[in-house]
Amino acid sequence: QLQLVESGGGLVQPGGSLRLSCAASGFTLDYYAIGWFRQAPGKEREGVSCISSSDGSTYYADSVKGRFTISRDNAKNTVYLQMNSLKPEDTAVYYCAADLRGWGLTYEYDYWGQGTQVTVSS
Repeated sequence: QLQLVESGGGLVQPGGSLRLSCAASGFTLDYYAIGWFRQAPGKEREGVSCISSSDGSTYYADSVKGRFTISRDNAKNTVYLQMNSLKPEDTAVYYCAADLRGWGLTYEYDYWGQGTQVTVSS
């Protein structure tokens, strides 16, 4: 059974950092593009960052560019999202998603995790 599990969310003060993990089970992430998305209450889901399976190319939403970094560790079958200089507007449930055929910040990925809550507040 293909499964993605996010972890690493929590409560952090503005300016702080968190590292989210997206661990895969039941399949090998090497061949999958991975996207990170977030959804805040009352707002539409937003693509945050994504990384290709082929050459490790990455994309970032303008709202997180320069603050967030996506990376993958195929040996651990895990993708990470390092989030620095967090702002209250980064508060949301963060999801990772995987797909074999395509990728992008607006792409409809096939497989999704259940999400992890990130709250940025003083």
